[in-house]
Amino acid sequence: MHAISQTSEHWNCDSGVARDHDTSASSIETQSFCHDVEDQSHHTPHNTMPPRLNVKCFTRSMPLRPQPRLQWSVRPATRFSVSQYRSYSDSKTSGANDRSAKVDAKPEDHVSQEAAKTAEIMGEQGPDLSRGTPVEDIVKNDKDAQEKLPKVMKDKLKANANAAPKGSRSYSTMTTQTSSQGLDMGLVDVQSAAKLPQIPGLKFEMPTLPLPKDGHVKRRYDPVVEQVTNLLMRHGEKSVAQSNMARILQHLRTSPIPTINPAKPLLPGAPPPSHLPLNPILYLTLAIDSVAPLMRIRSQRGAAGGGVALQIPVPMHLRQRRRTAIEWIMSNASKRRNVGSGKGSFAQRIAQELIAVVEGRSTVWDRRNALHKLGVAARANIVLPKKR
Repeated sequence: MHAISQTSEHWNCDSGVARDHDTSASSIETQSFCHDVEDQSHHTPHNTMPPRLNVKCFTRSMPLRPQPRLQWSVRPATRFSVSQYRSYSDSKTSGANDRSAKVDAKPEDHVSQEAAKTAEIMGEQGPDLSRGTPVEDIVKNDKDAQEKLPKVMKDKLKANANAAPKGSRSYSTMTTQTSSQGLDMGLVDVQSAAKLPQIPGLKFEMPTLPLPKDGHVKRRYDPVVEQVTNLLMRHGEKSVAQSNMARILQHLRTSPIPTINPAKPLLPGAPPPSHLPLNPILYLTLAIDSVAPLMRIRSQRGAAGGGVALQIPVPMHLRQRRRTAIEWIMSNASKRRNVGSGKGSFAQRIAQELIAVVEGRSTVWDRRNALHKLGVAARANIVLPKKR
């Protein structure tokens, strides 16, 4: 055991440390050398164990250069600058430098203000300051300003200067009397009494009584558009009818200006033809109401005797008249030749028939005239109730 310990001591590593004494030296180099030791057989001739390795030894020199230490510069986050005091820029204005308090710095009073102050001193009633001062009063005593006025105002000033004094009247304000009993009714405003509200407390006129049953219902579409849509509907498909109604209005909107036939005039008070494409609903309403018949013919059997039917004309309401006209227009449109193809062909034919009605080219006019002619001939068949 003593021999083995001696052998291990001979395998120790010799280490040397060299330090650089230079003033600028900033690194420390450590050199370690491990030397191969010769065989120590003369100490342990019978030992065959390999030498022990020292892990702490380096095979070559490694320079150790520590990094320079970072120096953080401490700076304040906010900088405070010393404010300079300037006496000439003080926020408070001295009374000596304030010119607004001086009398000569204030603007002069207006003409009306001077007249109001004078009237207050004299104890009289001055002009109303809430109203503007007339130009005539401003340039009343200024001849130079009067010369620069427009000619209209110069003539007005001359007319006021040559006017009669206030005490005289150039005409009489007495009303003419037709007799000693009363005044002339031509000078009395009769309409002023009629414009007064009949019942005090009402801002608007009284509503027409009785009130309609559906007066509280709000309508989304125009009555004519809604009635035509319902008549276009088939098998309850209202969405299809609404699509056709939209195509009809679009065709009327994009159509050229119609040419009116004087032989077949439209309703009185109709707008000019150039305004019709701008308002397709008005276009549709005018075409329907112009060909709507005023009456219908009712046949009453046995009224003439011998089983012969008697034709009696019966007047119709507005919706009945429009319904008859729409059915006539749809009947003629269905007989038209289909020009295009697609879903909008039927709507296009109805729109073309409406344009033909406005221009007087449709056969609906002949049908309406024939019905009116028959009604005029059968008006003798109307039996009115006898007056008691």
